[in-house]
Amino acid sequence: MRAWKRACAALMLAMTVTVASAAAGGVADAAENGPKFAKDPTTLVDTSIGNNGDGTTFPGAAVPFGMVQLSPDTQLNQYASYDYAQSSILGFSMTHLSGVGCQTMGNFRFMPTTGAVTSSDPAQYGAKFSHDNETRAPGYYGVTFDNGIRSELSATERTGQQRYTYPSGSGPENVLIEVGQSNGSTYAGDVHVVGNDTVEGWLQGGNFCGETGKERYKIFFSARFDRTFSSFGTWTDNTLTPDQRDASRGSQRAGAWVTFDPSKSGQVGASVGLSYTSIDGARLNRSAEQPKSFDRARDAAHIAWQDELGRMRVAGGSTADQRTYYTALYHSLLDPAIGSDVDNRYRGFDDKVHTSASTYYQMFSLWDTYRSQNQLVDLLEPERAADMARSVLHIYQDGGWLPRWALANSETNVMSGDPITPWIVDIYNRGLLDRGTANQLFDALWKNVNEVPADQSIFRGRDGNPSYVKNGWVAYQNLPGYTYGDSRQAGSATLEYSLADCALSTMARSLGHQDEAATLAARCDNFSTLWDTDVTSQGFTGFPVARNADGSVAGTSDPTQTAPFHEGTAWQYQWLAQQDPQTLFGLMGGQAQAEQRLDKFFDMPTVLTDPAKAAADSWVTGAYDYHNNFAFNPNNEPDFSAPWMYTWTGAPWKTSAVLRALRTLFTDTVYGMPGNDDLGATSSMLVFAMAGVFEAQPGSATYVISAPMFDKVEIRPAHGQTIRIDAAGADASKLQYVSSVRTNKGTLDQSWLSHKDLLHAGTIRIGLSAQPTDWGVNAAPPALSQD
Repeated sequence: MRAWKRACAALMLAMTVTVASAAAGGVADAAENGPKFAKDPTTLVDTSIGNNGDGTTFPGAAVPFGMVQLSPDTQLNQYASYDYAQSSILGFSMTHLSGVGCQTMGNFRFMPTTGAVTSSDPAQYGAKFSHDNETRAPGYYGVTFDNGIRSELSATERTGQQRYTYPSGSGPENVLIEVGQSNGSTYAGDVHVVGNDTVEGWLQGGNFCGETGKERYKIFFSARFDRTFSSFGTWTDNTLTPDQRDASRGSQRAGAWVTFDPSKSGQVGASVGLSYTSIDGARLNRSAEQPKSFDRARDAAHIAWQDELGRMRVAGGSTADQRTYYTALYHSLLDPAIGSDVDNRYRGFDDKVHTSASTYYQMFSLWDTYRSQNQLVDLLEPERAADMARSVLHIYQDGGWLPRWALANSETNVMSGDPITPWIVDIYNRGLLDRGTANQLFDALWKNVNEVPADQSIFRGRDGNPSYVKNGWVAYQNLPGYTYGDSRQAGSATLEYSLADCALSTMARSLGHQDEAATLAARCDNFSTLWDTDVTSQGFTGFPVARNADGSVAGTSDPTQTAPFHEGTAWQYQWLAQQDPQTLFGLMGGQAQAEQRLDKFFDMPTVLTDPAKAAADSWVTGAYDYHNNFAFNPNNEPDFSAPWMYTWTGAPWKTSAVLRALRTLFTDTVYGMPGNDDLGATSSMLVFAMAGVFEAQPGSATYVISAPMFDKVEIRPAHGQTIRIDAAGADASKLQYVSSVRTNKGTLDQSWLSHKDLLHAGTIRIGLSAQPTDWGVNAAPPALSQD
């Protein structure tokens, strides 16, 4: 097999497409020739991509990492609360989470209407619309309802800017504000009409994904209008009371309406400040970030996105390629969101208000983002990444434990495993943390990987630690009352723990904690404790299984079943041992056998003849089709690194082939995202795949190189040196493979670059071939256990 590859590479050398001669050309020439970078990448973003039941993104207005994500709601209790298939809008709420698979947020819903206010039910006052009358752009959303009202949205970091234009002769001009009903669960809320131009209020939400119903967060708003009210009123549930200034949530809703004299103007503007600390904080944020006009807000949001998208710009490819890429980059940079006020005050996990020395971030979907999105933020926004790590340290200091899925100032305990550990280790191993912060975080992580919270009603932590620390595996236990939990998903949790512990060993060693490093390194191969050589599937023998406390196989031993693996099967989770691929491959019968498994997993013969057919027919295609599959699931995070596992089998060219097939699943249409985006996790994976670099070993701070899908990729880390990836002739629609790589340090034969080397690589020139090559065959990244 190896000899065939070498012969094939030599035979096809003439077909190799190279970027520039090492002796001639250079950065200046490369910059001047070939495809050009878009002058304004925001024009290539379509925020409607993924606005369906699979992607669950939203089309509204936000700035990068902004607290406010202001967007239309077409229905309640439906993920991002916007479904492209719907034809009515119920209002515009101030908070959303992009791509999550559970209904949540959608707080403080504003809706313009005309005529008498007769109902508090959004099903009654919602308005019909057509997508033909929508305008979408990063930082802006506009729609004209069928009734003629024009609604426009924009945002700053902590405020939502709204402008409503009413048709002439339509009667009283109203804005309805719902406080007691959100897209997620709401438990309490108050609204207050203040003076003749302001409405304020707060609510308490929670119950994310219906896990325990015990997590709660508070959020506050202060809305100031640019016109005075001619009348107003409030409601509780279905009871409307004109001229009343205050209302509290009953069993369903609480809100206020304000009315404007139609003879004075046809347009109403509102500036809405948000805060998680208090109404005073919302007022402060509103006054501090108040733009001079709606148009100024829109322009500032546009500039912010123009700069952010320019941090990783591309040239070449088709228009569809660029639209797909830039929209994915946009979705990757919405979260984690700013959680502190302009004075750096924030609400902690002890429900008290604290002050941070830097910007405090929240909304950490860690099980999803530690595999892809975290690395993109680390690369492009290193200072933000460091502040995010400090924010997690605040969570530990205020609440006593590290989070798994943190919604505002509450722990949801959703998902399983230990995602926070590789998430932090990645930031540390990129050199983004000062030693004092790093040691504090290590102490928190060491506690997390060895202990269990005494009161698991708030933080569950690694609930499988007692059996895992003792035996090397999480003992299976179907805990009553819990949808999620490491003991319930014992198979996948063991694999996640092992990866996390191995990553943490590198941080411990670097910080000088040698005893802890040795303890953690000894857990690097704990995935082997699950290996069962009696299990056979699809012609292969030996798979990971979940075990009971006594070591016996738990549940079913059939790897095509999902029971003890979180949103997946043993076929998919067997690759979650990136920290030590060669030990994993040894369990599979050797490197050649592992490659054959990968070939079966991806249907490699079809990938090489018809990539689109393989992706559409052989892989898992349903966004929620987690169960009873043995094929690659590109829609879900545990599978994200699998295409890069070929790097360790000695066939890195197959990674490039699989990624070309993967690209076909993403389009520049509403239905162009194959699975939940999960706060940019799926989008970030695509961004890296199209750029030709990806961290396949979370926590390693190393990037595996594959064939780029654009002629040029330019990476501009904030306050860092520009990195160029040049790959002339790159074409996402064709199978292409890496034939050579050169950096400013010369020829690169290994298939990877460290983060440090990437930052100082200057221009990376990648030669491409139309046929498989032997580039990088014997030079895969080292195992984390040997770091």
